[in-house]
Amino acid sequence: MTWRELTAAAGQVPPETTQQAVGYPALFVLVVLGALVPVIPTGALVSSAAVVAFHHQSPPYGVLPVVAVSALAAFTGDLALYWLGQRGVRSRNGSRWLAALRGRATPERLEQARTKLDEHGVMVLVVSRLVPAGRIPVMLACLLAQMPLRRFARGDAPACLAWAATYGLIGILGGSLFSEPWKGVALAVGLTLLISAAPALRRRLRARRERP
Repeated sequence: MTWRELTAAAGQVPPETTQQAVGYPALFVLVVLGALVPVIPTGALVSSAAVVAFHHQSPPYGVLPVVAVSALAAFTGDLALYWLGQRGVRSRNGSRWLAALRGRATPERLEQARTKLDEHGVMVLVVSRLVPAGRIPVMLACLLAQMPLRRFARGDAPACLAWAATYGLIGILGGSLFSEPWKGVALAVGLTLLISAAPALRRRLRARRERP
């Protein structure tokens, strides 16, 4: 096949197919990385992808693959992080992953997570995924309680699905309010960043009230 024939064949591929072939793997990789390191705003990624899918495919079916890929990626990232944390718990010297988890959870939040874990078991994982900054303290509590990876996975699977569905709905909201995709993306990103910043704002307000 000549180069001209290859170019013509590529031009016959629907744009939606090309976007899916490139976008879904990229979304998967970015959400996995975001589950491992806190520098990637995964919620904003999922909502933005949902907005684009809403405008380019028939809603709500176009958003379902985004939710499925995001949930699977979050689940994969959580399991990888938990497995790395387990290695630190079992080691006498710990590990940098376990130290990083401890550094991202204040003693107060960790104690709250341990209490909720004792009261509700793995179901607390679902809530922790939906509450901003709640995932790491609960995961660390599970690690310190030496919860087996299989049991953690049973609780984390519905948690990741609920998380992906929630941010997918935010994307649908942004996509339905505006005819231009970029406006929906901007709204979805703004909402997710506001949700993520809510705990820090709440702590600052509480600290100001407690000052004499």
